[in-house]
Amino acid sequence: MSMQPRSRVQIPDQTVLVARAAFPNGSVAMSARDHLGEVFTDEQFAAAFGVRGAPAESPGALAMVTALQFTENLTDRQAAQMLARAIDWKYALGLELTDPGFDASVLSKFRTRLVEHGLEEQVFTAMLTVLTGKGLIAAGGRQRTDSTHVISAVRDLNRLELAGESVRACLETLSVAAPGWLATVIDVGEWAHRYGPRIDSWRLPTSAAKRDRLAQVYGTDAVMLLRAVFADQAPAWLAELPAVLTLRTVLVQNYLITTDSRGREVIRRREADTDGLPPARSRITSPYDTDTRWAAKGDDLFWNGYKVHLSETCDHESDTTGDHGGQSGPRSAPNLIVNVATTTATVPDVKATTGIHQQLHDRRLLPGEHYLDSGYPSADTIAAATRYGITMVTPALLDQSTQARAGTGYDKTCFTIDFDTRQVTCPQGQTNTNWSPTVQRDTDVIVVKFAGTTCRPCPTRTQCTTAKRGGRQLTFHPRDLHHALMTARTQQASDNWQDKYKLRAGVEGTINQALDITGIRHTRYHGLPKTRLQHVFSAIALNLVRLHAWWTRHPLPPARTSNLQRLDLALAA
Repeated sequence: MSMQPRSRVQIPDQTVLVARAAFPNGSVAMSARDHLGEVFTDEQFAAAFGVRGAPAESPGALAMVTALQFTENLTDRQAAQMLARAIDWKYALGLELTDPGFDASVLSKFRTRLVEHGLEEQVFTAMLTVLTGKGLIAAGGRQRTDSTHVISAVRDLNRLELAGESVRACLETLSVAAPGWLATVIDVGEWAHRYGPRIDSWRLPTSAAKRDRLAQVYGTDAVMLLRAVFADQAPAWLAELPAVLTLRTVLVQNYLITTDSRGREVIRRREADTDGLPPARSRITSPYDTDTRWAAKGDDLFWNGYKVHLSETCDHESDTTGDHGGQSGPRSAPNLIVNVATTTATVPDVKATTGIHQQLHDRRLLPGEHYLDSGYPSADTIAAATRYGITMVTPALLDQSTQARAGTGYDKTCFTIDFDTRQVTCPQGQTNTNWSPTVQRDTDVIVVKFAGTTCRPCPTRTQCTTAKRGGRQLTFHPRDLHHALMTARTQQASDNWQDKYKLRAGVEGTINQALDITGIRHTRYHGLPKTRLQHVFSAIALNLVRLHAWWTRHPLPPARTSNLQRLDLALAA
C-alpha cells in the first residue's frame, strides 16, 4: 500500500461547534488536539509504506485512534465504532461529523505493519518529542521505575497438552500450505480424529498410564511428521514454516530419541529429574506464542507471559493527580511516563536496569536521580548508572555472608582491601595468600583466600570463619564496582536516605492506574513485538489521561478504599 501524507488538517467548523457544545469541559481526545496538536504525522511512518499501490488510511490518524482506544481499553471493533459516532474523536482527528471512519481490521493491519518495520517505538518517540517541545518533560530531575507481570493471550498448557497442540498447530499450517503433499504422508482420517479438536485436559485420559501412552503417541507423530517435512522429496520451503520450526523445537525440548537393547528406536518424553529440561528462559510454552515464558515471583505469583517496566517523572509528586486546589498561575508539570521496556517474563529486573538507562539516554531523557526497588540494583548496574550521570536511589542488596547476617564477627567491611597491591588485611593484621580474579554467574569477581595455617591459631577465628580446614575466603567485585556498592550501602543506612526513598512508592499507583485504564497486565496480542507495541500505546494513553486532568484542573479519581480499610490504616499509623 502507498501513503499519501496529510499534514496540518484543520478541524471542520461544524465539528468544532458540536464538540464544544457536547463537551463544554473538553475530553481526553479534545485536550490532546487542543494542547498537543497533531502528535503523529504521516511522515513519521513513511518507512512502513511504499510509493505505489492503493492509498492507505492515514497512519498518523491510525496512531491517534489507537492511543485513544487504549485510554478507554476498547477492542478494535469498539474503537472503529467510536470513531464513527464519537464527536470528540472526530474533533481530535479533524474529521467531518459525517465521516464514517474505517473498518476495524485496519487497526490490526496497522499494528502488523508497524511491527514488521520495527516502528514500535516510533509512536512513543513522537509523543515524547512533542512533550519535550512543550516543556513538560526534560532530562535531569527525578524518575522512578517499577515492573509488573503481563499474562499472555494464549491458554496455559501442561507438557502433554503442549506436545499435542504443537503437532496440531503444525498440521493446521500444512493443511493450508501444502494440502496435497500432506495427504500423501499421513492418514488424514486418523490424524483428523486425533488432532481435529483442540488438545486440552478435559478430553484427555485421566489415568497416568494412558496419559503416558498418549505422550508417546504425540512424540512419535511429531517425529514422523518432521522427517517427512525434511525429506529430500518434500518441498524445501516447508521446512521454513514457523509452525514446523516450533514443532521441531518443542520436540527437542520435551522428548528423547534413543535405542533399546535390540537397536530399536525409542521415542520417550523427557523426565525433569533424570533427563533434564531446558531452562525456563528458553522453553517454549505455547506453539501460538513462542515468546511467552513461565516465570515466578515469590511463592504465590506464577504466570506465563511477559514483564513490563514503566518509568515516570516524579519531580512534583503532589501534581500527579492534577489536583491543584483551584489555584491559578504557573504550575509544575504532571508526572508523565517517559520510558517503557517490555521483556520476557524470565528476565529479572536487574538485567533490565542498564537497558532502561540506555533507552533514556537515546531519548535524551536521562534522570539525575532514579528511584527503584531492590530488584534493580547490583554493583554492575550502579557503576553503569554512574557512567550515565545517574544516581540510583535504591536499596542495594546487603552483604549476605554468615557474619553480616548474624551481625557479629568480621564481615567484609572489617577487612582492608588494597587493589593496587592485591593485598587484603584482616582485623588481626594478617594478609591474604591468594588473589584470584574469576567469573561467577557471568559476573567478574575477585576471590581472596587466607592460609589455613594463619587462621587456625587465630584467637578470633570463631568470629571470622566457620571453615574447619582452610582459612577465611572473601569474594568481592573489582575496584570500581566494589567502591560503588560500598558507597550505596553506606548511604542507604542514613535516616535522610530512608525519607528520600519514600518517593519511589508512588510508582505503584502508576502500575495500578495502567492496569485500571489500559489493562496492561494482560497482553492482547501474540509475540513480544506486538506486546511491546501494546505497552507503548498504553503509556501514551496514560500520559493523555494525566495531561487532560492537569490541563482541565480536574483531579483523577482517588484510589477506591473502603471504610474498613481506612480504619485499618488509621490504627496502623
